[in-house]
Amino acid sequence: MKITFDWLKDHLSVSAKEEKLLEKLTDIGLEVESVENLSEGLDLFKVAKILKTEKHPNADRLKVCDVDVGEKDIKKVVCGAPNAREGLITVYAPPGAVIPKNKTKLVIAKIRDVTSYGMLCSESELNLSEESDGITELSSSKYNNSIGKSFFTQSSSNLIDLSITPNRPDCLGVRGIA
Repeated sequence: MKITFDWLKDHLSVSAKEEKLLEKLTDIGLEVESVENLSEGLDLFKVAKILKTEKHPNADRLKVCDVDVGEKDIKKVVCGAPNAREGLITVYAPPGAVIPKNKTKLVIAKIRDVTSYGMLCSESELNLSEESDGITELSSSKYNNSIGKSFFTQSSSNLIDLSITPNRPDCLGVRGIA
């Protein structure tokens, strides 16, 4: 069973440090299999706005997008998503970011003779859904003032993977563990 440290703390009436809490979980017979930092590497993913799209000069299904990522320079990104359009607020991954779905590290790349400085991400590439039909579409009313800010919240919460034994059905939910 996987739970976050913050979620578990929401159900506890004590404010224990994470290390102490992990010890207590082991003491009550729950095996802590792993602890994973959820926000590691995700701060590079930014809320961005497509300012302009043009048909790629050497490809029918690609577009060259001018993207505002909250910096002085506008980024050129080659995108194959059918929903990439002017005014769309989406998620931008710069060179150096690691795509959560396939663990690919992005680099500046030439795609059919046009240099792309990053990637516009779909929900599936961000592991937010199983599949998606194009890049992530964010609500302009909610995200218009967030251009350039990290898309993922800056949570320091870790994901705790617990092994629940058959004799502890009371621990199959976060309330039972708390």
